[in-house]
Amino acid sequence: MRTLKLLLGFALTATLLTSCYTEVIVDDINPNQGITLNQLLESHDLWYVDINQTTGFGETPFLQIAFTLSFRNGTLYANNNLVGFGLQGNGLGIPVGNYDTYNMILDVDHVIDGYETFDVYQLDANTIELYNPYNDTSYFLHGYQTHNFDYDFIFYDNIHYFLQEYEAWEKTYTSEMGVLNEFDNENYLQFLPGGNDSTFRSSQDVPPININNIIWDFTGVYGVGNVSNNMYLKTLTLDYDFFDNEIFQLSVINDVTIELYHASSGTIYEFTGRGYIQYLRESNTDGEVKEFKDKPKKRKQKTVKKDNPRENSRG
Repeated sequence: MRTLKLLLGFALTATLLTSCYTEVIVDDINPNQGITLNQLLESHDLWYVDINQTTGFGETPFLQIAFTLSFRNGTLYANNNLVGFGLQGNGLGIPVGNYDTYNMILDVDHVIDGYETFDVYQLDANTIELYNPYNDTSYFLHGYQTHNFDYDFIFYDNIHYFLQEYEAWEKTYTSEMGVLNEFDNENYLQFLPGGNDSTFRSSQDVPPININNIIWDFTGVYGVGNVSNNMYLKTLTLDYDFFDNEIFQLSVINDVTIELYHASSGTIYEFTGRGYIQYLRESNTDGEVKEFKDKPKKRKQKTVKKDNPRENSRG
């Protein structure tokens, strides 16, 4: 992730999330010289995958994971993680496959998911639709250049996924000013994939300990919420069931450290991420590309799924 609490001048406007478009022909953008699909895809450094605009009831796995895609000389790049967001691959992310184009058809050979094909529709100068005829589902991508893309906005708007990108969070600091409380005894947290409101686990094991040996004492539900007029501050609620909720103000110090301010006791905690989970990475031993099959992280569509009006033109 790039330096936090900067780039305000690059804030994304409401156009990032708008859902109303008028389809145009590629030639209409430049009536004197039509451009190919490959030129269209390479005309923007980054294509933000607006998961909430998805229409149809199917899923294309690599699109369900990616925050951004980039098309460069036949190589497909993706930002699948928020750790390192804006830094990996000069902002483009990591290579995840190859692609080819002909007419308005995009063929992708993904290193994990294999072959996928899409009909591509240009909706405006900065928006394209990728229609998968085999699952009747469309994904909508918004184009940006790296210099005007607000990495911070995307990071904080999806911060619950950031919490899921470590095997565990280890408590590494507790302030002395707070009132003694039950949460003082919790030393490890884990946030499991599943959306904005999902499952967390906590442990009172004494650090340091191998993360594979942690005994998780409690399993509950957590939620991440917004704070009015401050995109860099979130609320984190841990539902401890009969022990009541623990409510914190959540701040991100850097890509590996978070701060939790416990409002009821006035205590400040810092947790450090242990066991980074990169979604799609190369093995250190044989160079084979592997996926963490046991950790099926994917972005969750918050809007109601609906039928796709797009017809399969391939018959």
